[in-house]
Amino acid sequence: MAHYFLGVDIGATKSHALIANEQGVAVGFGQGGAGNHEVVGWNGLRQTLEEVTMQALSSAGITKNQLAAAGLGVAGYDWPGQHEPTRQAILALELGVPFEFVNDSLIGLMAGAKAGWGIVIIAGTSNNCYGRDPAGRQGRVTGCGPWAGEYGGASEIVRKAVQAVVMAWTRRAPSTCLTDRFIELTGATGVVDLLEGLVMERYRLTAQHAPVIFEAAKAGDDVAQEIIRWAGRELGSLAQGVIRQLDLAPLAFEVVLAGSIYNSESPLLMENLQAAVWAAAPKAQFVRLHEPPVIGGVLLAMEQVGLKAVDIRERLRQSTKVLLAG
Repeated sequence: MAHYFLGVDIGATKSHALIANEQGVAVGFGQGGAGNHEVVGWNGLRQTLEEVTMQALSSAGITKNQLAAAGLGVAGYDWPGQHEPTRQAILALELGVPFEFVNDSLIGLMAGAKAGWGIVIIAGTSNNCYGRDPAGRQGRVTGCGPWAGEYGGASEIVRKAVQAVVMAWTRRAPSTCLTDRFIELTGATGVVDLLEGLVMERYRLTAQHAPVIFEAAKAGDDVAQEIIRWAGRELGSLAQGVIRQLDLAPLAFEVVLAGSIYNSESPLLMENLQAAVWAAAPKAQFVRLHEPPVIGGVLLAMEQVGLKAVDIRERLRQSTKVLLAG
């Protein structure tokens, strides 16, 4: 009887499930909404797990008893105290097979790194960084953003830009075209109205406005350029910590870049990020994550029964592309 492997990617806005056979041929896919317990609660996590898993099984034309193992990346699974309720939510699926679950960042790493280990630096709305060494040990930052001194995502870039506008107005720092850009964006009547409106929450500048800072930097604004350099350095510093945790400094490994910030293709961001990483690990190489992270969940499932997932990754990547295109 053929054996099948279930991978699940639970996210804060969308969730996916993917099923592949032991040769790495993707045969079933399911999708749903948010599953992060911080967004939808523990019952919401259970419901999303059930929804995407049943969709994938139906798509593959198989039943639960044909699964050999499962691997799950779960957004919101960050701390030891969350282990048991997360495990219980997965047990409610009644799969009856070996399974492993990790933070969703790690399945992104496994999907993007050819060797299945290395570092992933996530820069989207906020930021995160996880690592995995050849023995499977994990390293990480908190994923708690500015509260924990972790920066580099879109929301932090926008916050830094607002601070720059304030500092320019108070003459603590040079002027910047970001002032006029933000006035135009919000419809404010001037800089005082802009700042008053932001303080009183009449106006809002959010992560979705980060492209404005990148555009200003590209146009030559010195302040905007320094903000992008700063973001690159901060993202690189996240990786530095994880590299030290896992003793990766002398090794050659891939750094997987995942998230919308990298869509900017900003040389300023990349030059500073790479310089920070290379200062800690000179042999590191950089790759963009183009694959659906749920692929990493399938590879994690295969590891649970002793399969060398790294040998299957490329076939799984290609067959998933075909499945999703169809």
